[in-house]
Amino acid sequence: MTPATVAVLGGYQSDFARNLTREGRDVGDLVAETVAGALTDAKVDAADIGVIHVGNAFGQLFTGQGHLGALPATVLPELAGIPASRHEAACASGGIAVLAAMADLESGRYDCALVLGVELERAVNGHEAAHLMAAASWVGHEGDEATYIWPWTFSAVADEYDRRYGLDDAHLRAIGELNLLNARANPLAQTRGWALQDKHFAADDEANPIVEGRLRRHDCSQVTDGAAAVILASPRFFERASQPDSERRTRPLSRIEGWGHGTVGLPLAAKLGGESDSPYLLPHVRQTILDAWSRAGVAGPMDLDLIETHDCFTPSEYLAIDHFGITAPGESWRAVEDGTITRTGALPINPGGGLIGIGHPVGATGVRMLLDAHRQVTGAAGDAQVSGANRAGTLNIGGSTATVVSLVVGAVE
Repeated sequence: MTPATVAVLGGYQSDFARNLTREGRDVGDLVAETVAGALTDAKVDAADIGVIHVGNAFGQLFTGQGHLGALPATVLPELAGIPASRHEAACASGGIAVLAAMADLESGRYDCALVLGVELERAVNGHEAAHLMAAASWVGHEGDEATYIWPWTFSAVADEYDRRYGLDDAHLRAIGELNLLNARANPLAQTRGWALQDKHFAADDEANPIVEGRLRRHDCSQVTDGAAAVILASPRFFERASQPDSERRTRPLSRIEGWGHGTVGLPLAAKLGGESDSPYLLPHVRQTILDAWSRAGVAGPMDLDLIETHDCFTPSEYLAIDHFGITAPGESWRAVEDGTITRTGALPINPGGGLIGIGHPVGATGVRMLLDAHRQVTGAAGDAQVSGANRAGTLNIGGSTATVVSLVVGAVE
């Protein structure tokens, strides 16, 4: 490892198919399970943790419970006294928590960090959940005509693609189908047991009804209860963990080779209507990816072996395809048609199912992406493994891409 890199020692993801409320459990139970699992997987003791960062977007809205930075120490008393904080950036809350932990490690303040992303969303019905998550939009200024603000938002993104370049909705439905099929190989995916037929991926108003605008049910990610955690370490901790007498020496590790982080305003209309010479629909998303690549020494998309991207809705993955440079701007459909993004394609996207297939507990998503990237490049992704994967890219977005986080994760030789 170079002095500037941060290691991923291991982590844990809960089963995203669970409904904690029906189980009679709460967010504290979920945090206790996930943190304990991450420590075990990383072969790290609670005493090794120097700092804790928690990604959570809507905690008190769904459950009434705020102050979630203090929750790990509440449910695992051995973490008491360790500094902790919560980070909120809508669906990019987990990504921001990762960046905050990286900054702590890179500064030398601490050598080992626990990053937890958590959201408990199924405590309310789906309609109420959608209403609560509207808090991440520019409330009172956009989407007044929408029943469900986020599918409305990404339908508008698809409309703008259509206006500029042309867009066949069949390509969006193909993205949803691919991610739901990929999820069948993922034992932690929310949709792994869903019985789906061809009609569920078609323009079938009964099997796949319209939700908002041009988006149908299987263009959309799920309302999910879930958590994910990773243990990150500085080079100094990594070196100690790699000593010959250490049990961790044989543990497959990855490192975060590069990162990008960009933030723009809340409203979608300003993003789509801004003046720019860029051919990309959302230039700030492209720039965030390029920032991560420049720090990692990545020359282009084919320097990556896979991508974990934010498919909250199919247009957000369609957006990612060309913004990662897999195709020319506006030509994402080519990678859908030619199989580039399948698990065995030239550059797989979301081989474990993405948000549509795995589930989308909002605050946990950015952490789950990092964990899945780590598992892929260390050969630990099970039936979802991309053969020969050594380097992965991620893209985590919050709101209508108001917050964007991108990482490059590579295997440690």
